Amino acid sequence: MSTIEDIELEHHRAQMLHDMRALVEKYRAIFDWDVPGVNQAEADRLIIQALRDALSDVASDLPSAASKS
Repeated sequence: MSTIEDIELEHHRAQMLHDMRALVEKYRAIFDWDVPGVNQAEADRLIIQALRDALSDVASDLPSAASKS
């Protein structure tokens, strides 16, 4: 049985995915502007890793989330 939190999260999952894709595209554009001849595959890898690291930092700042991860 799903909890109320699971149900609420499911209602927002598509928007979260949209927001994350927009964030990746934001930083892809910055790389394109700042780095002539950028290796897009390497830039994508670095951007995704930086977002993962940032999300991990955010999670560690949330006491309730940190105890569950």
